[in-house]
Amino acid sequence: MSADTKSAAVRYDVARCYDHHHRLPAGYARPQPTAAWPPENVALLEHYQAWLLNGGASSFVVNQWYIPMAGHVLGLNLKPHAQLDLDTDLQRALDYIQAKRLSAEWTDICRNALNKFRLFLRQERGQVEVILRPLNRERYCTGLPDWLLEQLERYQHLRQCHWRPARLNEQILCFWSGHSRVWRWLFEHYPITSVMDIQRQYVLDYVDHRLTTGHAASGINGDLRYFHAFLLYLQEQDYRVPQALLHLPTLKQPDRLPRFLTDEQVRRLRDEFERRVDKAESPVQRRDVSLDRAAFYLMWQGGLRLGEVEKLRLENLDLSGRKLMVRQGKGRKDRTVYITDTVVRALQDYLTVRGMGPTDHVFLYRNLAVHKGLIHCRIKYAGERAGVKVTSHQLRHTCATQLVNAGCRVTSIQKLLGHRRLDSTMIYARVHDRTVAEDYYAAMTHIEKRLDLSTETDAASEWVNACFARVQLRELVNRLAEPQLDLEARLDLVEQMRHVLQ
Repeated sequence: MSADTKSAAVRYDVARCYDHHHRLPAGYARPQPTAAWPPENVALLEHYQAWLLNGGASSFVVNQWYIPMAGHVLGLNLKPHAQLDLDTDLQRALDYIQAKRLSAEWTDICRNALNKFRLFLRQERGQVEVILRPLNRERYCTGLPDWLLEQLERYQHLRQCHWRPARLNEQILCFWSGHSRVWRWLFEHYPITSVMDIQRQYVLDYVDHRLTTGHAASGINGDLRYFHAFLLYLQEQDYRVPQALLHLPTLKQPDRLPRFLTDEQVRRLRDEFERRVDKAESPVQRRDVSLDRAAFYLMWQGGLRLGEVEKLRLENLDLSGRKLMVRQGKGRKDRTVYITDTVVRALQDYLTVRGMGPTDHVFLYRNLAVHKGLIHCRIKYAGERAGVKVTSHQLRHTCATQLVNAGCRVTSIQKLLGHRRLDSTMIYARVHDRTVAEDYYAAMTHIEKRLDLSTETDAASEWVNACFARVQLRELVNRLAEPQLDLEARLDLVEQMRHVLQ
């Protein structure tokens, strides 16, 4: 049996044999060999090995660290894996590693491998691991009174029911960053004891302060929206709120057009993704580049948002019908997205190498549902390789712009992109309005033809005048040749000839 075909159990027993030369302090037991394990634990170790390899880990890392640490857990706790305590029982394996007095670097590697095994066991038990990071209260809550913090926490819990568990930490941070900024500035600069103490001018002073420090109008308007929403919540909680604060003006923002890629840029970007797939050497590389290509096509040709690609699930795909369902998109709306044969092939190629995962999310990376930040970075780096400056949302803009260019109706684009208001879609029509373009080019063609016609008319007129002048000169010369004319008459004819020649 070659080294590459050895089972996970055999690999652990081999590693355990090499492990015996390390001396342990008194009272520390060594892990037992796989022959002493419950049968289901041996099968679990084999399943864990396949899970790691399918998730993209290299065989060297799997056999060097992941399998030995999982084996230590099972060898030190001779009970079925379903009865393992994910804290105390797994800690025994880490204590065993630390007792061997290995280097700090090696101990950290083993700790990470142990956390990987913990994640695997949680997924086997159907548990979704959501670790809430503690909020930096010193940063966001300093200077705010207790009554305000209490209401902000209640408002957070009210909003939190609409947040995805996977985005919980990110959403909590965004909530406190947005909702506390105006309040912290107001309490820092003015003597405020209640909401009724806040004057309209105080908030306008905050706006001036942010503008002076160089902040964008869009960010300041976002702060004002957070402030307004929370004031409405306080009003619902029977707090008295000055009405002047509920009608604060927002700043005028630049009316920018969406940024999109040209056809040449899209072609170079597409060729880069296709080239990476063709040159993938290992199964892990092929899985990763197939993921990148499928996500690229979904955003470019399907117009999906980055978060919608991240949340896409297998049950939402209808590849035979060339469509998919976006569930709970922006504004918590569902919609149908039609996809091309190119997108279907890209998805099929990825699904064949997708591997196992804890959920039915379409895109997985390292045994977990892919994070949108990973896709964003991979799209950006692919653009750098292709010489194209691109973001993931630009691909959605490009999809809409190209559909408008091709004559697709704006109302159809609105449904495909999931815009609630038609005004959002009309932005792309402003980028390329076919009617405006056709009217412009037709008018300019008419103007150019008119100028050309005017030039031809002037030339013809000059030719006619020259011919008439020659006739006049001939007539005057004939009269000048008459012998009976006196000197005065002859001088008069000469003067007429000079006038014709001018």
